[in-house]
Amino acid sequence: MGIELSNIINIPCRDNAKLEKIVGLIEDTELQALWKCSNVLAVDRLGLNDHGPVHVKIVANGALKMLRLLTAKGVEPSIVADHGMSADDAEVVVVLASVMHDLGMSFVRKDHEVYSVPIAVRILDRILPKVYNAEEAAVVSSEVLHAVVSHHAVNEPLTVEAGVVKVADALDMEQGRARIPYETGRVDIHSFSAIAIEKVKIEEGSEKPITIYIEMSNPAGIFQVDNLLWTKIEGSGIESYVRVEAKIKEGEESRTLTFDV
Repeated sequence: MGIELSNIINIPCRDNAKLEKIVGLIEDTELQALWKCSNVLAVDRLGLNDHGPVHVKIVANGALKMLRLLTAKGVEPSIVADHGMSADDAEVVVVLASVMHDLGMSFVRKDHEVYSVPIAVRILDRILPKVYNAEEAAVVSSEVLHAVVSHHAVNEPLTVEAGVVKVADALDMEQGRARIPYETGRVDIHSFSAIAIEKVKIEEGSEKPITIYIEMSNPAGIFQVDNLLWTKIEGSGIESYVRVEAKIKEGEESRTLTFDV
């Protein structure tokens, strides 16, 4: 029944003592069980991609890396600008939101981001007081919940932290992560374009704080980047800080498309 913790908590805390404590606390048995339930619903019952422990680890690492790239370039996290807290607290927010954003998938697909909130509240109420005082815990909780509820569909991220979580969620798209619908027989533009994505990297940009490099095996992957990823980036609130470069292999040749605002 258990999930290997190495699949969950491999997150670079650096010198952020609060984040290190939080990462230790997300070894939570309830969280592990809910991640497993989310995967049963998504993969086994609906034939969708992974929404479990590997997914949340990828999202958490991607969101944390983007947040650090932004803060290194002088972009102030919203919990700092609006609540006078620290960049360390912003890192806690994006990691917690990343590991909790799909908890509603444990029992429902439609509006799962909304149903994730009451489950997240229960867990946040249990773990945040071990790191924060009551006022700080309330602020961190509200920021986490905003990022959770705004990661999907029409909900608009209003914080930097929520924006990076929304983009990071869309970046879990490398070939091996997108095979499930295709291999279970669903052959459509979504599944075919998904398996064309070979590599996704988040790096410091030269013109903008973040450059996302994507390598694809054939032009079908453009649909995945343009219609799915870039749509999420445009609605993230951090689109002005992000550039996407997509390298398309065409036989022995390759060409690169750039997506920018």
